[in-house]
Formats: sequence, structure tokens, C-alpha cells
Amino acid sequence: MNVPRLHPDTIEQVKQRADIVDVVSEHVVLKKQGKDFVGLCPFHDDKSPSFTVSPSKQFYYCFSCGAGGNTIKFLMELGKRNFSEVVLELANKYQVPVQTLQAEDRQEFQRQQSVREQLYEILAIAAKFYEHALQQSHGAEALSYLKRDRKLSPETIQQFQLGFAPAGWETLSKYLVEQKRYPVVMVEKAGLLIPRKNGEGYYDRFRNRLMVPIHDSQGRVIGFGGRTLSDEQPKYLNSPETDLFDKGKTLFGLDKAKSAIAKQDQAVVVEGYFDVIALHTAGITNAVASLGTALSVAQVKQLLRFTESKRIVFNFDADRAGVQAAERAIGEIANLAYQGEVQLRILNTPDGKDPDDYLKHHSAQDYQALLDRAPLWLDWQIEQEILHQDLKQSDQFQKAVMAIVSLLGNLPNPSLRTHYIHYCAELLSQGNSRLARQIEENLRLQVRGQRWHGRSQKWQTPGDRNLLEECESQLLRLYLHAPECRVQIRAAIDAQDLEFSLSHHRFLWRQICEIEQDNLDCDLFEQLRDRTHDFPREMSQVYSLFELDEKTKRDILRAPLVIRSATAGIERVMCEKRYRHFLDLWEKTDLSTTPDLGQFYQQKAYVEKQRITELDRLRQVSFVDLVQAPIAVD
Repeated sequence: MNVPRLHPDTIEQVKQRADIVDVVSEHVVLKKQGKDFVGLCPFHDDKSPSFTVSPSKQFYYCFSCGAGGNTIKFLMELGKRNFSEVVLELANKYQVPVQTLQAEDRQEFQRQQSVREQLYEILAIAAKFYEHALQQSHGAEALSYLKRDRKLSPETIQQFQLGFAPAGWETLSKYLVEQKRYPVVMVEKAGLLIPRKNGEGYYDRFRNRLMVPIHDSQGRVIGFGGRTLSDEQPKYLNSPETDLFDKGKTLFGLDKAKSAIAKQDQAVVVEGYFDVIALHTAGITNAVASLGTALSVAQVKQLLRFTESKRIVFNFDADRAGVQAAERAIGEIANLAYQGEVQLRILNTPDGKDPDDYLKHHSAQDYQALLDRAPLWLDWQIEQEILHQDLKQSDQFQKAVMAIVSLLGNLPNPSLRTHYIHYCAELLSQGNSRLARQIEENLRLQVRGQRWHGRSQKWQTPGDRNLLEECESQLLRLYLHAPECRVQIRAAIDAQDLEFSLSHHRFLWRQICEIEQDNLDCDLFEQLRDRTHDFPREMSQVYSLFELDEKTKRDILRAPLVIRSATAGIERVMCEKRYRHFLDLWEKTDLSTTPDLGQFYQQKAYVEKQRITELDRLRQVSFVDLVQAPIAVD
């Protein structure tokens, strides 16, 4: 659910009603000491009470790590949650009426809130129903499977709220609809029922399955994973996408792992529910799992909120499927890894075993040793590229070289590139020192060509600058004047790894990011105006963006088309510069001595030219676009 901008009155009432001692004591054991309260700080590994809470000032402070703030800041930092989410939770807890800045949003927002609260309630009751069913006679086979095959204790079964869905077609639906009196449409909306094809009634989605509840990071049940106990397919069945459950944004076990991730400053990502459960049982409690999909950037960014040094280990099976899963996951977050925003390592458990199987024959210490030795993602990928190639065959050697060049070309750090070029030359030469020097020089040339990203001014023309001025201005003006477009604009920029090239636009975008990092619900327009006093010269260069004329008003009315055209224009300038750069390198290459290098540059130039053609098409706004585009009402 997208939270609309909350009214300042709501925020102020929440601050007044939410007592800091009441809120903090739910997470920290507090003892009275004079006028204040003290306890162990939840933000670092505190050995003696250094965390103090002042009821009179409604403020907390740790004399050891320096953490401090009000009630809202405490919950934001503890759960790594955004401002709006915390204020909304406190408003519900302390019965503060929620007002939004846009009055027309209020009724729809309150309706969505009511629906979500009822869905949470239905799913919590369903989880209890499945837990109870596991302990009954019809759950005996499932319970035996957990104890005998999975070696799980009653305490672990209870901790993860494991349960059983009876085999009947309407067992759960009758319980929730007939006994608990929940509307059948709401039970269906929770993902628990499926309408019959003839339109007459519903049947249970999960039947004769071992049930694993899926929780959000706050510990609320939002969905289920059901494992078959027979030959029925699929082996695992997840809840469908609902108002609460988005499997591409959810990590199984995060509610139980987030504290350990923060303390150990590392997260372990595995493939399955029972891998997580087995690791937690063994005392490795910083483990989570994706939900049958390739790990997404959104899921990784959730983890990064809990680890200061951004350390994540992917632990997938060592078989071909596990290697492919690791490669897909790396592909999703490669940009973050190259930029150093995540310290990524890859662990393939020996003998093709998953963590659950591995821990049945090895100790937790053995697994921890594997984690400690897990190679960096780039080392692992280089190894994978060379592993299955016969380097004595010229075609396979060239294939390995091109794959390595592609990997190293994205490294932003020159020293790191030099290190890996030397390392890869040693691997490719297979111990031949003379050949290693020659390979190293060729690698350096090819990586230099691959590396160029089009951000240098050398290949820029006056026409490029004019196009950048126009396109960047359009995006920033939309961002300022059309708050409803901000998510779309950020997504478009991230999707193509774009950046604002002109210095005055870069300055404004940096101010926007700083302001929104602290509070997404702030009045961005006014806060930027306030910064005029701090940065008079810089703000004067972008002040025209704060005003609208007839043309720019029309841009806002057709925002999706403007976003598409403007981002395509910015990317086009980068592609044009790359095209000119690679064409120049190709023309300067001696094709008689290094034909492969010449072919490499020629291919690069061709790819950029193809992309420029595609971008020109995206920049054009046709009559059909104008007809189909949603146009806002002025």
C-alpha cells in the first residue's frame, strides 16, 4: 500500500501521544534510575547499560554508540523502516485519526487500511488453524515428516509456526467463513480460497500440505508456503500475490534473522524454507531465503538496511541449477556490487548439497567455516567462466576472455581492475609466464575499451549538451511539481543507470536525495526553497525549475510520455559518446596484428548504434501515444 503524504497535524499528535518509555520498553528491558530509565542499547552489542530514556524530554540516547532521537526515530532505526510506516503504526496503536494532505486521498486510504488490517487478522487465524491441525490425528504424517526426516524439535516447529492443511476441499473455508464469520471475498483476497470454475462457491487453496507461514519483517503473517506430502505437483505452492504479499519483495525468515544480521553484520541468503529453518536450528540465525524467484534488488536492499558493512553471502546448491540461480541473483544486483554498495560473496555447498542436507552430516562450525571461506562474487564468476572451457582450444579461450573482459570492464576502481587483470592473465596462461605478460597487455586494452561508459566530456558535442539541458530539466521539473510521478521517475533513472550530467542539475538532485532520505513525507518544494539561503549561487542556477509556464504545465499533464522521452534523450547522449569513442578505437586498431580487438571495438560501436536507433524511436511521441496516454485533469 502506498502511504499518501500525512498531514502535519497527524504527525504532531502521534509525537504527543506515543510515550517513548512505553514504545522502547517493548524492545528493551528498562530499569528506573532517578528521573530516567536505563537498559542495554539495541543498536550495538552492549555489555553494560549505556542506553538511557528520558520521559520528560521524550528522548533516548546511548552514551556508548551515540544513537539518539525521539520515538519515531527509535522505531525507524530499530526496524530500518521509513518515516510514514512508523507514524502510521503509532497512529493505529494510539488511536490517532489519520489525516492526509490531500483530502480526496483520505477516504480511499482509510478503506485500504481497514482491508489490510482484516487480512492480517484472517491470515493470523489461518496460521493458528494450521498449527492446531498439525497436532491432530490427520496431521500425524506431516508431524512425523518434520521430526523424522527434517530432524526438527517441537521448539523449532513452534518457533516457525509450522502447520498442516487438512485434505478436505472446504475445511479452512468453513472454519473462517461459517464459524469465524469472515466475508468469503476477504478470505479469497487473503489468498486462502480459489473460486470454483462453475462460479458456485470456493475451495481451499492449500490441501494436504505441510504449511510454512511467511511473515513480513514485523513478524505478521502475510502468506504461506505449502509442501506436498505426496507426488502432487507443484512440490511447493506459495500464496498468490495479495495486498499484503509480494514474493518479489519478501524474504522468508527476515523477521527472525534481522537482529542477528545486524549483530553479525552479515546476511546469508539460501534457496528454501527448510534451509533457513535448519540454519536457525543450528544457531546460524542470520539466514533468510527468497521465495522461489531470483533474488531481486528490492530484496537485497531490505537486507542492506540491517548490515552496516553491506555483507551478503549467497548460498545456493553446487549443482548446475544452483550455479544458475547464483548467476541470476548476481545479475539482478551486479550494479550494486560493482559500485561497492554490497559486499557479495558466493558459497556453493560441497557435493551439491543444500544447507539442510549439509547440516545433517556436518556441524554448524563446519558450515561457518565454509561461510568464512566463501569467495567474492567476482572471483567466483571468473572461476565459473574458466571452469568449463578448454583453454587450449582457440574458440573456447576467446569465449573465456570476452566473458572476463565484460566482467572487469565494469569495475570502477583502477587498482582493483589492475589486480584482476593480472590475476586473470595468470589463470588464462596456465602457468606460462611469457604468455601471461602478453595476455595481460591484451586484457588491459580490451578492458579499457569495455570500461568506457560515455560520461567523459571528450566526445560530447554542443548538441549533446542542449539535449541534456532539456531532458534533465524536464525530469527535475516533473519531480518537483508532480509528486505522484516521483516513484516512476526514480524507477526510470535506476532502470538505465542514468545520472544527471550537468553540474547544476546534479546539485539539485543531490539536495532532493538528502531531503527525502530523512523524510519521504516532507514538503520537498518548500524545503528546497529554504536551502536558497544556504546555497544562493547554486540555487539561482536551478530556480527556473520551480516555475511553470504553459509548455511545462502541458508536460505535467502528459508526465508518462515526458519521462519516457526525457530518459531516452539522456541515455542517447551517453550512447552517442560511446559510439564515437569505440569507432575511434576501431579506426586506430592495427587489424593485421590484433584482429580480435578490432572486431571487439567494431561490435561495441554497432551495439551502441542499434541502441541509438531504439532510443530515437522512444523519444518520438506519436498520435497513438497521445491518444493512449493517461492525461491528468488540470
